[in-house]
Amino acid sequence: MKNGKCNGGATAELPEIKFTKLFINGQFLDAASGKTFETIDPRNGEVIAKIAAGDKEDVDLAVNAARHAFDHGPWPRMTGFERARIINKYTDLIEQNIEELAALDAVDGGKLFQMGKIGDIPAAAGHFRYYAGAADKIHGETLRMTRPSLFGYTLKEPIGVVGHIIPWNFPSIMFAMKVAPALAAGCTMVVKPAEQTPLSALFYAHLSKEAGFPDGVINVVTGFGSTAGAAIASHMDIDKVSFTGSTDVGRKIMQAAATSNLKKVSLELGGKSPLLIFDDADVNKAAELALLGCFYNKGEICVASSRVFIQEGIYDKVVEKMLEKAKEWTVGDPFDSSSRQGPQVDKKQYEKVLSYIEHGKNEGATLLTGGNTIGDKGYYIEPTIFADVTEDMKIYKEEIFGPVMSLMKFKTIEEGIKCANNTKYGLAAGIVSQNIDVINTVSRSIKAGVIWVNCYFAFDLDSPYGGYKMSGNCRESGMDALDSYLQVKSIAMPLHNSPWM
Repeated sequence: MKNGKCNGGATAELPEIKFTKLFINGQFLDAASGKTFETIDPRNGEVIAKIAAGDKEDVDLAVNAARHAFDHGPWPRMTGFERARIINKYTDLIEQNIEELAALDAVDGGKLFQMGKIGDIPAAAGHFRYYAGAADKIHGETLRMTRPSLFGYTLKEPIGVVGHIIPWNFPSIMFAMKVAPALAAGCTMVVKPAEQTPLSALFYAHLSKEAGFPDGVINVVTGFGSTAGAAIASHMDIDKVSFTGSTDVGRKIMQAAATSNLKKVSLELGGKSPLLIFDDADVNKAAELALLGCFYNKGEICVASSRVFIQEGIYDKVVEKMLEKAKEWTVGDPFDSSSRQGPQVDKKQYEKVLSYIEHGKNEGATLLTGGNTIGDKGYYIEPTIFADVTEDMKIYKEEIFGPVMSLMKFKTIEEGIKCANNTKYGLAAGIVSQNIDVINTVSRSIKAGVIWVNCYFAFDLDSPYGGYKMSGNCRESGMDALDSYLQVKSIAMPLHNSPWM
């Protein structure tokens, strides 16, 4: 579909759905209750498959398997080199199944099939390869104690059983981003994929069996956040929860952790990221970055540059170029190689985005382009750009998680910084300028965990990723992520008759 019209047929075959049950202790099982739920194809609203609906009883079973595997199994007792060998074999299997995994995420989540093949699945494999390389490089320190009669050192030990609760917008990347460092650290785990996109997580579970992970190391419980997710957050035998999703759900998880066993909690939450375009920016490049930053993955990305601030001297030129390029932003079937944007993940998200568009209109913002649905089936929405947006409007303040951009004008560097920081979130930000002094000043002044200069979505395996303020409290990727799955233990002992202090 393009500008409301069909842009051609699909270019890839739909995947066969092979795995629909819970994966616990190395086996695929029905939910204890026998209940299932439907996972829906967002291209047409039709049922893809019925998936086992796990709840508290199933989470208990999975946690027991993970606990036994941690307390008595070989995984945390292997050398880092031995763990790395199995993780690398797992990565090989992922790379051998790139097309099938990309197709599962496309049919289940509306993600672009071609982008999955060249982007998401290779990135997921990259996470496993990266942390396989780190598994045998986990070291403590020898301490020079302040008391000369003591010798001390630290150990880094796996934290234990981890609960991973992952979102629906990047099901493969988020699975890998959380599972890979936990595996390298020697942890065992229970993974709860989003109910909207369970298919690829179950396929990754299947591959883990083929790779040779001991039973109980990786368990996958599909189900709903209010049941399976809540059971993980409050479980007394889970040592850590890692969650990516909304700030509201993050609060609930932290509360559940506090009222249960005070388990460690890592939260990567929402965002309302600013993109600041300064007068000296290249107009064409600035327009491309603004569109990519907001509309990539149909706007279903927590770091989307949904607030675009343009300095007044270049404002009209950038907006003109953005509108010109937006006309070529093709919306259509994610299996069509010409599509740049697929459908929103489900009906609920589709209706949420449309409601924000109506708020924008009703609150007085100027609709420059888009704002409509596309086609008579599926959850397709036009890329939408509003101008004259003010800081009291809902579309300025709240995370939309859809293809909706707000444009604002600013005069001075100081005003631009103030506007960028005028949000409860602090996940990411973008700067477009050729002036190194402007870049240095602004990048150090914005309260966000990631700053991209003259680029956007510049993720890297070695670069820590996470937010300030209400965007969370953790860092994914890099060695920071590995450290979050490790405990530091200090050991001290008397030192007698040493010739060296």
